[in-house]
Amino acid sequence: MGVPGPDWAVLAPHWQPEHRSAEQDAAAEAELTALRTTAERVAGGGIRAAVLGVNDGLVTNLCLILGVAGASVEAGTVRLSGLASLVAGALSMAAGEWVSVRSQAEVAEGMERSLHQAWELSPPVVLAQLTKSLRERGLDRETAVRASRGVVTSGREASATSTRILFGVSAHDVGSPVVAAVSSLLLFALGALLPLLPWFFADGHAAVVGSVVLTAVASLAVGGALGYGSGRGVLRLAGRQLLIVAVASAVTYGLGAVAGSSVL
Repeated sequence: MGVPGPDWAVLAPHWQPEHRSAEQDAAAEAELTALRTTAERVAGGGIRAAVLGVNDGLVTNLCLILGVAGASVEAGTVRLSGLASLVAGALSMAAGEWVSVRSQAEVAEGMERSLHQAWELSPPVVLAQLTKSLRERGLDRETAVRASRGVVTSGREASATSTRILFGVSAHDVGSPVVAAVSSLLLFALGALLPLLPWFFADGHAAVVGSVVLTAVASLAVGGALGYGSGRGVLRLAGRQLLIVAVASAVTYGLGAVAGSSVL
């Protein structure tokens, strides 16, 4: 006997099947597609790498520039120091992201192989764990049993799907180490370039103020974007980012000033 159709009055009391429309279906599909894309970026470290790259570039180079400027050196020395920091930091971020994401993928692949070995040893044990995991997610026993049997008979994807259900990870979800490395390199370089830009057009007091203003605006933008995307409040996260930059830059400028007279 087949499985009866869903009782929408129980599953979704707010929804009326007779009012279903193609526009509603399309909107729901678009929402799910956007959510899947976001989930892939989060799992692959895309959002983390983007925020870390830009923020590190901003804070690192502003701190270095203000520290060197505080030691009362020539503008050319500040520019050279900033450029060296930009290149070194961008390459370091790229290398770190590549190793990190590649390691994540290797760990996930190892978990899939281990699960396959467990399946080879005792299929009933693995099947029981899959059913249990699906039931913990809200499925009734009959549906969980059918779903778990469908998973283990899904061919090449069986190990990856089973690992995702049981452990919440999969090598397919990790993302590309090359994409992570390149994005980190470019985003760090972009962040590091902003506090350096004023030093190509000015020096002394004007350049210091320009670096601080550009970095502050960029930090507010990064924090605001995070707040908007996470729903945690644009002003709250923008203020947090600005505070981090302000404290770090004040400390490094002060340390630089101890080493020599200020350019101000």
